[in-house]
Amino acid sequence: MLRFLTAGESHGRALVVVVEGLPAGLEVRTDELAGELARRRLGYGRGPRMRFEADELTLLAGVRHGRTLGSPVAIEIANTEWPKWVEEMSPEPGRTAKPLTQPRPGHADLAGMQKYGFDDARDVLERASARETAARVAAGYLAKRLLAELGVAVLSHVVALGGASAQGRRPEPGDLAAVDASAVRCFDVEAEQAMVAEVRAAAKVGDSLGGVAEVLAYGVPVGLGSHVHWDRKLDGLIAQALMSIQAVKAVWFGEGLDVAVKRGSVAHDAIGWDPERGGYVRETARAGGVEGGMSSGSLLAVSAAMKPLATLNRPVLSTVDVVTKAETKSFKERTDVTAVPAMGVVAESMVALVLASEALRKFGGDSVAELVRNHAAFLAGLEGALTSSGSP
Repeated sequence: MLRFLTAGESHGRALVVVVEGLPAGLEVRTDELAGELARRRLGYGRGPRMRFEADELTLLAGVRHGRTLGSPVAIEIANTEWPKWVEEMSPEPGRTAKPLTQPRPGHADLAGMQKYGFDDARDVLERASARETAARVAAGYLAKRLLAELGVAVLSHVVALGGASAQGRRPEPGDLAAVDASAVRCFDVEAEQAMVAEVRAAAKVGDSLGGVAEVLAYGVPVGLGSHVHWDRKLDGLIAQALMSIQAVKAVWFGEGLDVAVKRGSVAHDAIGWDPERGGYVRETARAGGVEGGMSSGSLLAVSAAMKPLATLNRPVLSTVDVVTKAETKSFKERTDVTAVPAMGVVAESMVALVLASEALRKFGGDSVAELVRNHAAFLAGLEGALTSSGSP
């Protein structure tokens, strides 16, 4: 199994991620990793911080001569703004001269202050910040590299932003460059223009927008996850991973809520048989590639909905000062009109991490070569079952 742990604050010295469970021999390239982190900064509607923020990477452990060693991999992502925050974020004993006492509605501020007994919202917001997702994307890069060894590709695209929605076909792995070239990471050119217009309109009045990103995983082998326990179900694992992303409020597979209003005769993915396409096939993806908590071997499609960001240019939301208890306006830490395109990249990483973990659970192996052999043996077993004279 694969697991990871992140540490660090938004304006701290650095973020660190430790990934445990990777087999030995996985190729790791810092230029590719830097490219993945750059993708997280994409998207029309981001604030000025994205224009000068850089991710300075250091591979601290677990990689030698471009390949994993089988030991935990540690990656540091330095904060290039740290010199401006040395005093405010110092780990040494002391106290800030500028406590934040006007918690922002829609953020972790007030609940975190109440939970931990803080009187300064910065003690909460620095860790609750979506800046932490840079560490997740770094871990996700390693998961994607592992999945690529098994022929699995994971990508995302924005399907809704504000009141604009995309139509048409889903992007395939070869379309990722076109998706990333879009100002809002939307594969539908007409919808892209409508989404950009939505962002401009919201920015003009100082407001923010939410939206939906869909994550697609191609080549997922059948049988990842399990029906035998509630915490082994693949859709449950992926849903929890996506719901852990800051500001994500809903997750669904395939057609999601639309299936709930259909009759059973048209709500499911009929099973067909085509030896030339690998045996069992499904022409639709209403279930999103997961049945009974297990991958079906079809396209895995899962969507995550992000709420509008709660830090606004204007109007600033009303709140209460935690010291005086007087009604006031919430403080403003930073402003994006929307971060849905970036959320899609983070969602890719979270889905990849779950799939990689379940692939390791199913196929095992201390090295990449062993993992690939075990995967090939599994596929050969399926092929043998298809061509045997007995029941498939």
